[in-house]
Amino acid sequence: MVLDIFFEKEYWVVDFLPKQVPENAGGRFFSVEDYYLEPSRYVVLRDRFSDILLKLYCYYDLRLFIGDDTEGLFNPEPEMLASHIMDNQGNLCILIGASEALVTLGRDDTNLTVYAPSEDLLQLIRTLAGAVGLFVWKPDGLV
Repeated sequence: MVLDIFFEKEYWVVDFLPKQVPENAGGRFFSVEDYYLEPSRYVVLRDRFSDILLKLYCYYDLRLFIGDDTEGLFNPEPEMLASHIMDNQGNLCILIGASEALVTLGRDDTNLTVYAPSEDLLQLIRTLAGAVGLFVWKPDGLV
């Protein structure tokens, strides 16, 4: 699949935490993640992701891939895009612009992953994430 090339590139995380949790945190992260995966909190988190992606849509063409779809939906209606983000029916991949970057959201993820964004796109994502109380960070070990 054409999207596979992105998974080998640098990536950033859009998350409810400001940085990566250290390995020696005693598993507390998983307890907190379970807390955020409870339905009432999960909806709030997904709504924040939806807000970021809908605003990005104002600046870039988007192609939405759901599950194993290989063709994607080009510039879906905002309601459809938001619905797929909120529904939690499967993994989503969103190609931004003319293959400028890829955003992924797994079914039970509490974060977005952004692969290979340009500096301009990354700055816009940081601004949008901050506006909804989320953080953007690069995982440890990535240069």
